[in-house]
Amino acid sequence: MIQGDGAAGVETGVELGEVRRLWHLLEPLHAVLYYAPEVFEEAAALGYGTGERWPTYFPLRAAPLGAVGSERVSSAFYSFSPRMVAAHMEFAWLTASPADVLKAREQGMDRAYRAIFGDRAASPELVEAAGLLRRVAESANTAGRPMAAANAELAWPTAPHLQLWHAATILREHRGDGHLAALLVAGLDPVEALVSFAAIGAASVERFGSRGWSPAEWSAARERLVARGLVTESSTATPAGRDLRAEVERHTDELAAAPWRTITPAERSRLAELLGEFWVAVLGSGLLPSESTLGIGKV
Repeated sequence: MIQGDGAAGVETGVELGEVRRLWHLLEPLHAVLYYAPEVFEEAAALGYGTGERWPTYFPLRAAPLGAVGSERVSSAFYSFSPRMVAAHMEFAWLTASPADVLKAREQGMDRAYRAIFGDRAASPELVEAAGLLRRVAESANTAGRPMAAANAELAWPTAPHLQLWHAATILREHRGDGHLAALLVAGLDPVEALVSFAAIGAASVERFGSRGWSPAEWSAARERLVARGLVTESSTATPAGRDLRAEVERHTDELAAAPWRTITPAERSRLAELLGEFWVAVLGSGLLPSESTLGIGKV
């Protein structure tokens, strides 16, 4: 159990398994942004292509950073090929400003959540969940976490369902920033991170292929991992490779734990109970793919 500084007499420890379970509940709530037709419609109105999700994904996710170029986006997003990032970011801020994109994503998420949750978007349960989650998100230390900091700096929406999404996004990016630190400590570069994750069965090679790396780059990364004794020639993880990936996930959970100490164990249990309904609604919407590169439920 990880301990933190809490009020006198308040147990603030949090188990790593609990940290990961809460992330599993939050990730789909955040990810609606990249798949909802309502968000695509708002992005299309700005001039972005919506034939596939990548032309909107990059500006929607990068907008809190401001009008940054592809190198900084590649750095913050880590696992995407820089060529892919550059192709989508070259005209991103010529199409619309980051401020316009931020407005579009909030309007799109407002519409998307109302469509998914119906009358429950204004329910007492959602309001309660949003309040608890906001407390957690506002406590997150964003030092060294560029994506979390950029989102935390944005003004909080007024509507509770949008506060829920904004809090989920801050915490999702806070965890993601920490995950990149864990990958760096493990000595896994962007493409090696994907190859090693595919090697433990987190997702298919085809799914990881969406990150834009060429077959030659993928093969070269695999050979580097073979030389380190982490992956076999048949692209499966060795015991050492599995141990390293387990250490990456454990380190990620540790780095994500601090904000959850803000609320008590009872409040965390209550939050998980409250979020369950909305998690089910998002998964039941059919918007999200059945397989992702995050390895949820597999690591």
